[in-house]
Amino acid sequence: MTEKVDVLIVGAGISGIAAAYYLGERCPHLSWTIVEGRAAIGGTWDFFRYPGVRSDSDMYTLGFRFRPWRGEKAIADGSAILQYLKDTAREFGIDRAVRFDHRVRRVSWSSGAAEWTVDIERPSPSEPLQIRCNFLFMCTGYYRYDLGYRPDWLGMKDFAGDIAHPQDWGALRARRQSPSHGVNRDDLDYAGKRVIVIGSGATAVTMAPALAERAGHVTVLQRSPSYVASIPARDPMAARLQKRLPFKLAAWLMRWLQILRQRYHYHRARSQPQKARDQLLEGVRAALGPDYDVELHFSPRYNPWDERLCLVPDNDLFNAIKAGAVSMVTDHIERFVEKGILLKSGEVLPADVIVTATGLRMKLMHGVEIVVDGERVELGDTLSYKGIMYSNIPNLASSFGYTNASWTLKAELICEYVCRLLNYMERRGYRQCRPRLDANDTETDPFISFSSGYVKRALADLPKQGKRRPWMIYQNYLKDLLMMRYGRLNDGVMEFRRLQQ
Repeated sequence: MTEKVDVLIVGAGISGIAAAYYLGERCPHLSWTIVEGRAAIGGTWDFFRYPGVRSDSDMYTLGFRFRPWRGEKAIADGSAILQYLKDTAREFGIDRAVRFDHRVRRVSWSSGAAEWTVDIERPSPSEPLQIRCNFLFMCTGYYRYDLGYRPDWLGMKDFAGDIAHPQDWGALRARRQSPSHGVNRDDLDYAGKRVIVIGSGATAVTMAPALAERAGHVTVLQRSPSYVASIPARDPMAARLQKRLPFKLAAWLMRWLQILRQRYHYHRARSQPQKARDQLLEGVRAALGPDYDVELHFSPRYNPWDERLCLVPDNDLFNAIKAGAVSMVTDHIERFVEKGILLKSGEVLPADVIVTATGLRMKLMHGVEIVVDGERVELGDTLSYKGIMYSNIPNLASSFGYTNASWTLKAELICEYVCRLLNYMERRGYRQCRPRLDANDTETDPFISFSSGYVKRALADLPKQGKRRPWMIYQNYLKDLLMMRYGRLNDGVMEFRRLQQ
């Protein structure tokens, strides 16, 4: 079967919902539909179901500008975020436009026809589907849903208990994977048991106090620490503004207050890393007391914002540590043994359950095969244009949010830009737009400047960024706002063509 739409949106998470809203609002003359590879709306927030899952950004900026967050918590639980996304999609009729269990496998561009042919697999009916579209908007996130990252430690098959990766927690059916005993959330009973969480990032920091509510004891085992900062789960400023002002005005002020806060703290951390480091560690000392070894367990080797900060709402991790429900261990794994984990130091950590919070596998566009005029294109060979499109790939945009602020902030700006671009092309009769590299754009930088392991592992497969506009990625909302909302579309780099050319 073959169908035709003007714009095909791939993915029904935060980015896909935003794309559908802005297309409907700003490009009402265009037809569009959404295909989603999974069986539910919500993307990350439907997929991740591990204990304690929550936002690591404030909801005043993670929420949509066109439908502000009304919840009490600034740092919200995953279930509340998922409900917010479902309610948003339902309010604007977006949920009725989503085709679930439609997984995109290959996209092929024809310059002669000025359109993409998208090959889609679906379980029912079983025959493949092709959708032709003039513009392709990839809103698939940045990691593989089918497989998280877990090192292959020695002796995993010898461990007598259960091993689970947080990414598997929401699996639809139990999976016992020899030799590592992988289990899903419905099959994993950790009540009263000794649990080791391997990892030092946001997932480990989030899971530990949540698991401790039912587990006998939780040990966070990390090879090296991350920066951890405590913030209030409910923002007192938001409460005051909402009492005194109309909701929409209060929401607008809170959004901009958080944008400026984020920008200030990030700029200060990058320009004065030692001061930022001292302040972060002082916050941990204040929470855990003078006798706790903060230098060992919470003092990273890198500078603040070389990796993303871990947020702890209302001191929940620190309170669990002080109560004796959670312990921190900073050491290297020698091997798994029957009763737990043998460390390089010679100590054996006992465990009944081991949770491998060891990260994601980054995969832009979920590994979809891209073909342009018969030639396969590898994203790792391209340069990112304004953080939205890719060199020499026509009529394709993708949504990739900020690493130093809320994902949604940039996702919405990208949606606004795509709508501007489509309307510009419509007014002038253009059918193709393609960012063109010239001979001067040979120097490149990594797509993401983070030193996190999941980023380093994926760099070869990610696009690059250039040393000058418009190939640079700013990670700066204010700069991006000016560029995407008001910058020139016909900037000398973007090549426009009509069908007859």
